Amino acid sequence: MPQRLLIIQTAFIGDVILATALIEKICQQYQNTMEIDFLLRKGNESLLEKHPHIRRLWVWDKQQDKYRNMWRLIGELRQQQYAYVVNVQRFAASGLFTVLSGAKQTIGFDKNPLSVFFTRRYPHRIGDGTHETVRNQQLISTLTDNVPAKPRLYPLPKHYEQAAAFQQHPYVCIAPASVWFTKQFPLEKWVELIDKLPAHLHVLLLGGKEDAALCEQIVQQAARPNLQNLAGKLGLLASAALMESAVMNYVNDSAPMHLASAVNAPVCAIYCSTVPAFGYGPLSDKQSVIETAEPLDCRPCGLHGYKACPQGHFRCAMSISTDDIIGRTLSS
Repeated sequence: MPQRLLIIQTAFIGDVILATALIEKICQQYQNTMEIDFLLRKGNESLLEKHPHIRRLWVWDKQQDKYRNMWRLIGELRQQQYAYVVNVQRFAASGLFTVLSGAKQTIGFDKNPLSVFFTRRYPHRIGDGTHETVRNQQLISTLTDNVPAKPRLYPLPKHYEQAAAFQQHPYVCIAPASVWFTKQFPLEKWVELIDKLPAHLHVLLLGGKEDAALCEQIVQQAARPNLQNLAGKLGLLASAALMESAVMNYVNDSAPMHLASAVNAPVCAIYCSTVPAFGYGPLSDKQSVIETAEPLDCRPCGLHGYKACPQGHFRCAMSISTDDIIGRTLSS
């Protein structure tokens, strides 16, 4: 009878995508002898819809009755009799799920406040250039080895059908938004880039419903007829399916970069206030990382970004050359 393993990652979209590398690695190692379950936050479940390697997807609603839902879930998890619980997060709530799961082996990072109760715990160091997938791989190193797999998502036929409606011409995708202002390439720079792209390329703007207004501003300001705002019109897996066949995908240091990596789509990641050394860079075979050429003492100003530039000049973004972006991504 196969053993059961639970992966816990109840953070944001990009974190969930990166954690799928663990699923891939465990499947490579154990094939049909390990059943994998996954616990994530409500709102992210569409990422793993009908995932071929996940037995059961557990969804934690953190917005309504957060703790009641937590205790209900813990009771259900205990009934699964997991051999292993692998906690990819570093916060107390995920630690409670882990410690109270009843699993024979509980594994996580030492930064988790409850890690003292884990069977095994590992360091999580940010800033030395180690990629997050390598950090996460530590957690299953005794089950597999030290070599991480790549994250992977599995769009369904319906997602590819949705994407096909926009694939009649060669196209690039742009995901211009970010939750954090200082992670986001400025609107005027996106417009500048779009106006310089080769005329034969259609340009498709991607994002959630909350990004539609920004994308519409870009459409209004860019002098380009073949520019379309798809923000809020495609789900995550349909967006990934669209990105997969793009000539290039232009993104910030944010979730769409990881979407591209998870379908091995060509990607250009533009870093403003953050840096690739944090370990969240693109993993696609065809990738470019764009940063300012200016030596700025204030960069990076933080791990996650800010709602405004702390220095007031935002030079880490404004000094990036759009000619350099095009030259490095569309020259071949």
